[in-house]
Amino acid sequence: MRRMKWWNKRLAVLIMAGTTLCSSSLPLQVEASEPSEPTAKKRIAIVIDDFGNGMSGTEQMMQLPIPFAAAVMPFLPTTKKDAEEAHRLGKEVLVHMPMEPQVGKPEWLGPGAITTRLTDEEVRQRVEAAIADVPHAIGINNHMGSRVTADERVMRIVLTVCKEKKLFFLDSRTTNKSVIKKLASELGVPTTENDVFMDDVYTRSHILKQALVVQKHVKSNADTVVIGHVGPPGKHTADVLKQSIPTLQGLGGEFVPLSQMIH
Repeated sequence: MRRMKWWNKRLAVLIMAGTTLCSSSLPLQVEASEPSEPTAKKRIAIVIDDFGNGMSGTEQMMQLPIPFAAAVMPFLPTTKKDAEEAHRLGKEVLVHMPMEPQVGKPEWLGPGAITTRLTDEEVRQRVEAAIADVPHAIGINNHMGSRVTADERVMRIVLTVCKEKKLFFLDSRTTNKSVIKKLASELGVPTTENDVFMDDVYTRSHILKQALVVQKHVKSNADTVVIGHVGPPGKHTADVLKQSIPTLQGLGGEFVPLSQMIH
């Protein structure tokens, strides 16, 4: 009988001790099960210039399985066709506005180009006509334009028309003397700017090298805007971009429409 009472007391002590031990371990279990902070995505916006003239690589670019903005030159044989096709595929459309460069042949510009010799009214008329010629356009970016984008008089008119038409402006950054950012801020025009040209040199080796530049930029920055082209480098650029998708996503990159990068 005494042995039984002793065992009952001993059992009660063991049960109480076990309850205390389990209770003290609960906070550790809860802490361990809490989810870690999600890693912020790196946004990547792709822009493809020079649509509108049935250029090489047009079909391959249209087949890219990511969002991109199709920058379509006005007044050319496939302007409307390319803009309509891009829109049908869910891509954003820009007016790829021909603008006078510091150096270059006039015939590279195409029809309806903006030059610094034009009067204020002529600049306005050409910008408005170009917008009207490119269906579904939600913004403008410059084709060439190193001279015009550094000219405050001309760019003030261009950006004023953008504001009136509720369009944004992408500065392709063909010159480090661009006044677009300053004027856009002053006028209240939404804008952003290019970070990397994929194919400013047309060789495949250069385009592959630029793909590494894009990767480096994505690693170091929250937002990256990349410009490529149809035309002489078009098929190579489309192929390299397609191959780069898994790598950039592996770096935390998320391909987004250009409009999401507008400030």
